Amino acid sequence: MSESADLVVVGAGPAGMAAAATALDGGLRVVLVDAGAAPGGQFWRHPPDHARQALPTAGLHHGLRTYRSLRATLSAHERTGRLTLLLDHHVWTTAREEDGFAVHAVDRSRAPEERAVVLRAPALLVATGAYDRQLPFPGWDLPGVLTAGGLQALLKGGGAVAGRRVVLGGTGPFLLPVAAALAARGAEVLAVCEAAAPSAWLRHPVPLLRNPAKWVEATRYAATLARHRVPLRTRTAIIAAEGAAQGAAEEGEGEAEKGVGRGAGRVAVVRTASLGADGSPLPGTERRIEADTVGVGWGFVPQLDLLLTLGCGLADAGDGTMAAAVDDGQRTRVPGLYTAGETCGVGGAALAVAEGRVAAVSVLTDLRPSGRPNPRRLAAERRAVAGHRAFARAMARAHPLPPAWSAWLTDDTPVCRCEEVTAGAVRSARADGPALDHRQAKQLTRAGMGWCQGRMCGPAVHCLVTRDQPYAPAERLIATPVTLGALADPVTLGGLAAPGEPASDPT
Repeated sequence: MSESADLVVVGAGPAGMAAAATALDGGLRVVLVDAGAAPGGQFWRHPPDHARQALPTAGLHHGLRTYRSLRATLSAHERTGRLTLLLDHHVWTTAREEDGFAVHAVDRSRAPEERAVVLRAPALLVATGAYDRQLPFPGWDLPGVLTAGGLQALLKGGGAVAGRRVVLGGTGPFLLPVAAALAARGAEVLAVCEAAAPSAWLRHPVPLLRNPAKWVEATRYAATLARHRVPLRTRTAIIAAEGAAQGAAEEGEGEAEKGVGRGAGRVAVVRTASLGADGSPLPGTERRIEADTVGVGWGFVPQLDLLLTLGCGLADAGDGTMAAAVDDGQRTRVPGLYTAGETCGVGGAALAVAEGRVAAVSVLTDLRPSGRPNPRRLAAERRAVAGHRAFARAMARAHPLPPAWSAWLTDDTPVCRCEEVTAGAVRSARADGPALDHRQAKQLTRAGMGWCQGRMCGPAVHCLVTRDQPYAPAERLIATPVTLGALADPVTLGGLAAPGEPASDPT
């Protein structure tokens, strides 16, 4: 199938929904494509429509008034035929053409059947969001260890609580809503281990004070944690996890057999420690907590795969990662290519919505100047972007990665789980290689060559070999796993062309 429109929006999260709605209201024909089963992205993730009444997800979402308004706008334009909404469509690459862009996707809405789809438009807006950043520790590959985002996705998407006794760790305000939601749904949250110190917030007070809504939200989470007696331990990190059989073996042979009966290998004990100023564990501060689930989150990494293949420039996001470089209208340096939301640096749903609207106005201005909305409204959206972005940067400075986090790694700790590359191997590559960044470490050790293509290990490997530069993912022509059948589909073959050559239309 081949679809044409004025604008293709990849990603139906807050930024993509807001951009599509604004562009549609301005008179454009839009194709909105997303890998999920419903619009909303990770932030507004919901159970499937047929199961929403049966699953307990009340109180898990914020900004639902905005979400419902955007859904209503999209639905209205879908009925008129101006919007083509393609769900369960996985975009695996994009290419520039003579008169715009070709977006290659696989339609998996009728799984296991797959169908190749090519979407064409003179303008492309990428709003693919971000994914969890992880720092490894001994035992992080045990069953029961999840990302904090994964725990929240289970709650929002299926009303499922992953464990009964949970310990959360990492850094950043995202830990609070995850802990509050788990506690409110019956899980015993034994500790929230925040690596940063609360005093760090006082170093950049102006952006924080200008966002009172964030303080109200934080107060609500704090009240929930206090009601459920969840301890919040600052300057503390999870430094190791032990499996059931491993933890029980320390209590004697009989207890070891009991541990195997509970499910050998699943998390049974979490080890935490207080951190020094450089982030290294302080001797004598270690605690052992019996738990069956661990949730860890060290912030997020912008999802840049589609943008990199098109030549989008990058800029330092201020949190140890690189993000897409854009002007004040969300334009990249590639003509006709726009991006909004977490791809420009992680900053939350309100920022993503504002950026999506600003990006859509830029598309309208560039394609149809007569379709521009009220300039006062545009100015207000840009002020909102500036305010939310300043808040995001203040949060990043208050919640940095601990510089000496690698001190809790043993040489046999797996860093790249797909290829089973250990911390010792990466350290050796740095010392003997020498590996100067994660790309060279990948060449020397295979770290990042597995199924996830470095999404889990890339930031950690980068930090192990260099601390001077923010992390930027490697450029990949194929952004998501795709079958050979989809690659060989006539639609795909007709849509791919050499750089600078227009693609042919097999129809």
